[in-house]
Amino acid sequence: MAEAYSRRRAIHQVLLATLWLTLLIFAVKVWAGWAAKSLSLLAESVHTLINGFSTLLSLLAVTSPHRTSGREVWGHGRLESIGALFLVALLGFSSLSLLGGALKQLEASTRNAAVPFEVSINLPLIQLLGVAIAIGICLAFFERYEARVLESAALRLNANHILQDAWLSVVVLIGLVGVWRGYVWLDPLLAIIVIFVAIRSCWRVLNWQLPLLVRQVAIAPEILAQLARQVEGVTHCYRIQSRGIVGRQVFVEMYLVLHPEFLGAARVIAERVEGTIRERYGPVQTIIHIDTDQSSAENPYDSLGANNTNDKPR
Repeated sequence: MAEAYSRRRAIHQVLLATLWLTLLIFAVKVWAGWAAKSLSLLAESVHTLINGFSTLLSLLAVTSPHRTSGREVWGHGRLESIGALFLVALLGFSSLSLLGGALKQLEASTRNAAVPFEVSINLPLIQLLGVAIAIGICLAFFERYEARVLESAALRLNANHILQDAWLSVVVLIGLVGVWRGYVWLDPLLAIIVIFVAIRSCWRVLNWQLPLLVRQVAIAPEILAQLARQVEGVTHCYRIQSRGIVGRQVFVEMYLVLHPEFLGAARVIAERVEGTIRERYGPVQTIIHIDTDQSSAENPYDSLGANNTNDKPR
């Protein structure tokens, strides 16, 4: 119990720290973009906001097993789903606004006409953005390292999103240096490119998080129990819950009761059960608890029971 709790707590702390740093970087980019009247920087801040939302969903997914309502073990609730819709609406509004302004700015710049607003870039602003980008890159590599240590798919995915945002920020920073040197047309051109990249990134985030937003049962509990009992040493399987989309990503939590002679091989048995489920249903992530109390398996298909404090999870 202590090992699994410690691992989940470590993942939670890394994601929480990542979320706060991402929001800090987002605030810096918005302030700098607004002060410099840079459309490309404002567009890039939208991309950073998408990464922050992805981090928030991953954080909620990690903490969701602690919810005690029994209705949302792996799936998110209505609040998170509404947040996803709000993000899409915000992205649509901001993208259309920035795209319209960028097209007007680009047209005026190429014709040597008076631009709607002057972009003001200076060295301190570039240095500030450079520090923010460096923090983002260090954060991404730190999260990648923690993902390997903690064997967390959520951390690995989130680190990849942050790293992509950091490299995009580097491109925007180089463009801003060009604007500082007098190539004003670079700012609206980069803004248009970043907007389309942000739309693609938002789709990728929602596409990955979609299984987390699905709340219906993915696999029938009796089928999962049957698969688990095929593994030698498993006598009972109960409190089975599954969420997600079969073939895309399924999250499974179950309690196993082992024969006393196989308690020493609990970890190996849990891995075999997970492998059996994965072989049949494709990508899965599991939380498998090994219950040492034989009397707790009276109802093998109970999917709404509270967590047993005497359980020993994988």
